[in-house]
Amino acid sequence: MKVLFVSAHPDDIEINCAGTAKRMVDRGDEVVLCNLCNGDMGHVVIPSEKLKEMRLKESRASAAFIGAKYMTLNTGDLRLYHQHEATRDAVIDIIRKVNPELIITHSPNDYMPDHIAVSKLVFDASFCASLPHYASKESAVVPICPIYYMDNLGAFGFSPTEYVDISGVMDVKLAMLRCHQTQLTWLKDHDHIDFEETVTVFSRMRGLQAGVKYAEGFVQMAGWGRMTTKRLLP
Repeated sequence: MKVLFVSAHPDDIEINCAGTAKRMVDRGDEVVLCNLCNGDMGHVVIPSEKLKEMRLKESRASAAFIGAKYMTLNTGDLRLYHQHEATRDAVIDIIRKVNPELIITHSPNDYMPDHIAVSKLVFDASFCASLPHYASKESAVVPICPIYYMDNLGAFGFSPTEYVDISGVMDVKLAMLRCHQTQLTWLKDHDHIDFEETVTVFSRMRGLQAGVKYAEGFVQMAGWGRMTTKRLLP
């Protein structure tokens, strides 16, 4: 199965669903990790031009760690708007190029503008990509596919409808997170947050809900043409 993970920033996937990505790779799925933004505002000291290159390098390393492919739009943080036709067309091209059977992205009620914009962009673009008369750079027309929403940071306003047991790959999830040293260091120095510990606590919480040690939670987007009778998550 082809699975496309679409997040706003480098490290969003690692925080919320890297364990699931690893389990999908392990079962033989073709997994693509995609950040639409480049993370250029994710620091208070490192200049944006330098930071975006560092963060994209970190994302490539994280994807490579599990044998996933990596894509990005390289858009600046907080410059992503779902109303922009050119941005939507760029996401359509990603979807047409990958031709996913499942897309995992941000929840529409997440905590910050880029996440919410990505959620809306993915919804819109995945529909447009299925229309033969909707022209974009990629000429292929792909079927509408199911969308699953990854957890919100802090779990606020998010009640999972499905869980993935990541107990056996929690070490891989944390290793992928450690690829993002610009963020782990910044959060510890600037906000006094041990983000590795934070992610472990959230994964443990979802694990308690699901009856396992560590888990990741998801909500399937319910909509016409998006449903299936088979389980898509590992």
